[in-house]
Amino acid sequence: MGARMRRLTSFPCAGETLVGTLDQAEGATGLLIVSGGNEVRSGAHRGMALLAQKIAAELGAPVFRYDRRGIGDSTGENHGFESSGEDISAAAAAFRAEAPNLTRIVAFGNCDAATSLAMFHKGTGIDALVLANPWVIEATDDLPPAAAIRARYVERLKDPNEWLRLARGGVHIGKLFKGLIKASQKPSQPPASLPARLAQALGSAQAPVALLLAKGDNTAIAFRDAWNGSVYDAARANMLPVDCDTSSHSFASASDKAWLFERLREALAS
Repeated sequence: MGARMRRLTSFPCAGETLVGTLDQAEGATGLLIVSGGNEVRSGAHRGMALLAQKIAAELGAPVFRYDRRGIGDSTGENHGFESSGEDISAAAAAFRAEAPNLTRIVAFGNCDAATSLAMFHKGTGIDALVLANPWVIEATDDLPPAAAIRARYVERLKDPNEWLRLARGGVHIGKLFKGLIKASQKPSQPPASLPARLAQALGSAQAPVALLLAKGDNTAIAFRDAWNGSVYDAARANMLPVDCDTSSHSFASASDKAWLFERLREALAS
């Protein structure tokens, strides 16, 4: 793709200036990529930049990426994903202004970007959501979420070598004990908890939602555990998670990337 088809832009958000990148194309449906964690808009190892380039070139869909406040090239303070509603709204508006041929926006986010999109998409002009590995973990210690620990123990119990390691003292007994205690805990989802708030957002979503999960990823395992709870009943009536057989949170392998590309192709074509 020629350099002329990718350009930088800036736009206002709550008194600050956000910087975005537009991969131009003539399609009327475009993809808005929201970065997760504290990643800049290019993504880890330029993964989101390469994805944007491929979608614009092969699918003819314009793609817009941006840095939220306090991240990368954008001004302001970074207050985390739960304070990113204004950023998402401003980015969607800027996307439509920069690509006036747009009639429909599909938004994609991974990890806490998926959670923020679910929570803040209403009233932004976003028409559909693709949410990968939504973040529902409220850390209380340095251990993985209980659901991930349970899944790991089940796999290890099937492996005779793990029993041999335990017999030979190759397993840290203190960590094992802490892990077993946490694994035995039942998920708690009081109304103010992040899993419950995400459940409410998904259950009342104003746009079609595609849920993508990296099957062996801790974040995805924690979401799947929360998903099975009763607070997600309304969401389960309208959407069904689709698994990718990978443990890569960012869909890093070539086959993972191809799988993700096909899911985004489907969302853009819907």
